[in-house]
Amino acid sequence: MPPAVSVQHVHKTYDKTPVVNDLSFTIEAGEMFGLLGPNGAGKSTTIRMLTTLTRPTQGQIEIAGYNVVRKPSQVKENIGVVLQQISVDNDLTVWENLELHGRLHHLSNPKRQSLINQWLEYVELIEKKDALVKTLSGGMKRRLQIARALLHQPKILFLDEPTVGLDPQTRRRLWEIIRDLNRQGMTMLLTTHYMDEVEFLCDAYGTGKPGRIGIMDAGQLIELGTLQQFKARHGEGLIMKQVGDRFEYTFFPTLEQANAYLNNLPDKTGMMVRPSNLEDIFVELTGRQLD
Repeated sequence: MPPAVSVQHVHKTYDKTPVVNDLSFTIEAGEMFGLLGPNGAGKSTTIRMLTTLTRPTQGQIEIAGYNVVRKPSQVKENIGVVLQQISVDNDLTVWENLELHGRLHHLSNPKRQSLINQWLEYVELIEKKDALVKTLSGGMKRRLQIARALLHQPKILFLDEPTVGLDPQTRRRLWEIIRDLNRQGMTMLLTTHYMDEVEFLCDAYGTGKPGRIGIMDAGQLIELGTLQQFKARHGEGLIMKQVGDRFEYTFFPTLEQANAYLNNLPDKTGMMVRPSNLEDIFVELTGRQLD
């Protein structure tokens, strides 16, 4: 079986400026994959190439075994996309949005109606099926986007900043929906600026296998692995030291070693020990926080 996503030596250049530079990675069927990077790292361009919206300048991309340049229609049949921007039609009802999407994908009745009911029930919008989308909250619109992306039963779901601008309670509900879909076998690629989102969704809870995380910078993949692998490489313990109005960070292989080092210092002013997290490692690798 081919990987769900295969990116091999991909380049994308705009006006002689490289935006994606020799990018390679694969995503296996059923995997949760988080793609991180600061603004300008090439994430959005990568997603656009994966979803057939932009042609790569060089290299090969295959989705569900289909080349994105030579077989774009087959690629589109196998993917669902949830964009950061709200992209449902505000002047249609919830049901009409899904009906239109189903017809565009040539889903015949009565299967189309059955799938609309199924996914509206799943995202808890069945009671809103006759409501105009313009009357929905931001969280409801995002859930509608997820239902629409799943309506034609894709194999791979692309989530681009799926919870941006939402309140914490709504974000958590969407996390549960996304993780449940992955538990059911849906392959997912997630981009986000929320580190806690990646830590939650790429956790092994309920699947037995943690999702992997890729970190991009300057158009290249600079780190790839699970969160635990990141911590093993960079350190599980951290000493923070306040210097003026900022903090300096020093990694240690374990939390115990960080505590032992601090305990042996004669002057501990402005210093503390804590476990490292994904954001610490991201900043260590890229030299800056996400915007």
